Amino acid sequence: MEAPKSNFSEWYNEIIELSGLTDKRYPVKGMNIWMPYGFSLMKNVDELIRARFYSDGYEEVMFPSLISKGMFEIEFEHIRGFEKELFWIAKGGKDSLEEDLAMRPTSESAIYPMLKLWIRDHGDLPMRLFQIVQVYRYETKHTRPFIRSRDIHFIECHTSHRDYSDAEEQMKLYREEWKSFTGAICIPFLEVKRPDWDKFPGAVYTIAFDTLMPSGRTLQIGTIHQYGTNFSKNYEIEFADENGVGKNVNQTTFGMSERLIGAIVGIHGDDKGLIIPPDVAPIQIVIVPIGTQGPEMEKFIKKLENELGKMGLRYKTDRDDRYTPGFKFNQWEMKGVPLRIEIGEREVQSDSITVSRRTKKGRNKIPVSQLSDLKNELREVSKELFARAETILRSGLEGKMTGSLEATIRTAFVCEKQSCATALEGKYDKTMMGAILNYGSNGKCEVCGEDGRTSLFSNPY
Repeated sequence: MEAPKSNFSEWYNEIIELSGLTDKRYPVKGMNIWMPYGFSLMKNVDELIRARFYSDGYEEVMFPSLISKGMFEIEFEHIRGFEKELFWIAKGGKDSLEEDLAMRPTSESAIYPMLKLWIRDHGDLPMRLFQIVQVYRYETKHTRPFIRSRDIHFIECHTSHRDYSDAEEQMKLYREEWKSFTGAICIPFLEVKRPDWDKFPGAVYTIAFDTLMPSGRTLQIGTIHQYGTNFSKNYEIEFADENGVGKNVNQTTFGMSERLIGAIVGIHGDDKGLIIPPDVAPIQIVIVPIGTQGPEMEKFIKKLENELGKMGLRYKTDRDDRYTPGFKFNQWEMKGVPLRIEIGEREVQSDSITVSRRTKKGRNKIPVSQLSDLKNELREVSKELFARAETILRSGLEGKMTGSLEATIRTAFVCEKQSCATALEGKYDKTMMGAILNYGSNGKCEVCGEDGRTSLFSNPY
């Protein structure tokens, strides 16, 4: 690698290609190729999320990617928030379509006309649906893989409830699920309630999950939205209660995307390359043979591979004889594999392995009889990654970030008036992202003196 991480933009663009996550050379701006290593990482994140949703009683669906103009126009406020980002299809072959079709930017307009048909009475509620799909947004700003692209890998939940109270319980569940997801990828976050002028179009309120990148910019990596009955009234989604009285359902949504990969890359990586959290790493352990790979060593490696497979660990043995062990060490460090096992003649003779963690210098020997210790090693990698990431976030909140930064964050007490937020945006030259729910406290607004809350000011991606 040429660019150090202190030069974050160049480092980021270089490492995502060198490590085999993506190829940006596809000749359509903002649409990049998921390479096998990158797609494997994304699939592992998907499966982590999918497993939790299944355990919480969600059902998975798959809706078409095209939405008619008429479906959008049912909910004007919602589409107004996306109208500048839509990709429109006006022709099929040489024929003009009877109605223009849009590539989905998100799926309310696709799913909610069907909920009107599926939900009939209180026995159908709550209904919790999710899908993992591509969404398309005409992003006119500077595109950046995983962070700001036009063809977006997207995970979205849509839930329907009999009343607002039950929908609020769902919002609490989302927050618990989010802690589980981000804990597995070792990413700390801020829960930021977006101000009314910046909430999701059509929502009663929006809570965003923002993290801090080493550049000093914040990255929104997930959002949850309380809709109340705002959408169900327009889409006429009703249910009959126990007395046969028709009522509109209350709805919520939860969205997250490939930005999770951008956060993993940006927050955990270093000057050597990626560091991938063990729970989602495509390869958790790489085995590098050293010296002559004769029958004894091959037998030893096969035995080791068998044991690792029984333990449910994802491993790879690098038998490529074109490269030296030193080259391989650097290559797998750059790809962020959490653990490296070295096997030489000494290891074969002593029935042991030499293990290196990606997160620290040095090596240690483990007897093959104690291979279960590798799971502890992986847990230690996760702990170290989370602690480092938490240090980045905490230092930003405390105004202690140093180095060659594109931007830094600020916090201040602000009330709910847009005029006060605007005044502080001008003072700090940053955007007011909203009130932080999991950090800070209540206090007097720094502009008007009314009741306020610790709020986040940043330059977001």
